[in-house]
Amino acid sequence: MVTVRPRRVRVVCWASAVALLVVFSLVATSLSGSTGEGYGTFQRGDQFAMVGLGVFGALGFLLFTRPRVTADARGVRVRNVISSYELPWEVVRGVRFDRGAPWASLELHDDDLLPMVALQAADKESAVEAVRALRRLHQAHLAALAAGQPAPR
Repeated sequence: MVTVRPRRVRVVCWASAVALLVVFSLVATSLSGSTGEGYGTFQRGDQFAMVGLGVFGALGFLLFTRPRVTADARGVRVRNVISSYELPWEVVRGVRFDRGAPWASLELHDDDLLPMVALQAADKESAVEAVRALRRLHQAHLAALAAGQPAPR
């Protein structure tokens, strides 16, 4: 079984989420008094709203830590930022990691390419090793089919 998550992006996203939350909290504590030359003043609700915006922004950053690829003898499960796919090896033609591509992708028999955001070029050698492991699982499945063995369930 192979399970892959991006490394560098997770570190950057967590650091950015914490920094954003800290900045919005600091801004919220500085919101007090008059809003300018008018009659408006900052209230406690304005401070809570600013912290709430920081929380939503941090959650938005953390959404990019979601990608994961899990594969075994039966197939591959790809979870990207928003979408998820579960594919048997029968529909996969190959695992691609083109030069200059930001992440690897699965080439399907219907000529579609399914991006695997978890396998990012920024992770360098760990991403290459993960692609090799996926290719080995795919080749093992193809060899089992060629030998006439039933596909694993």
